Amino acid sequence: MSEYVSPPITIDGIVCRLIDNRLHILLVRRSHEPFKGEWALPGTYISREETMTAALTRTLKAKAGVRLKDMSLVEQLYTFDTPAVRHPNGHAISVVYYALSSPRAPMPKATGEHPTFFAVDALPAMAYQHADSVTYAIKRLRSKIMYTNAIFGLLADRFTLTELQAAYEAVLGKSLDKRNFRKKFLQLDLVEPTTEMLKEGAHRPARLYRFLQQKLVALSRNFE
Repeated sequence: MSEYVSPPITIDGIVCRLIDNRLHILLVRRSHEPFKGEWALPGTYISREETMTAALTRTLKAKAGVRLKDMSLVEQLYTFDTPAVRHPNGHAISVVYYALSSPRAPMPKATGEHPTFFAVDALPAMAYQHADSVTYAIKRLRSKIMYTNAIFGLLADRFTLTELQAAYEAVLGKSLDKRNFRKKFLQLDLVEPTTEMLKEGAHRPARLYRFLQQKLVALSRNFE
């Protein structure tokens, strides 16, 4: 029997943000081999002395120029285990997290790996088969917003119903009927109107709303 050698564990972060009503993913351009010069998710090896959260915090700050504590919602997505396919240096287990960044969170600071947001419908080729991770994350997020209030993670503290619908449409990748959307969503009792109004151009001022809770909760029924 050959000697047992545990595979290294890496961690990758998928940071999602709405920009101009389109869902974007934060990528970095790798500054060293393997895959030098190619786009990838910010990631790193997990050392023996740190937790996965600590490793994720470290790599997002160093490579992507963002802080984990500024994210509105962070969850573990999946653990990928594909020997020697995802990593050219051999068998590595990759634990992937996704994070939702609201408009109030700072944009990435410049690093040596040029952090850049790309629209999900215009993503470049990615190293390490990271495209599979992103595809899975989008699928999970689309499902998540239908049975939880996870959409709050992509919105400002105060928002109009138009902005709320635009967020859903950006994640789902399709248009929604305005009247039907508002009727169904308001019946979920997830948000409340504020006394504030938003004035945009020549349009009538729109009421600003806020979520009753800024944490993940399950819906009483699926929002469909």
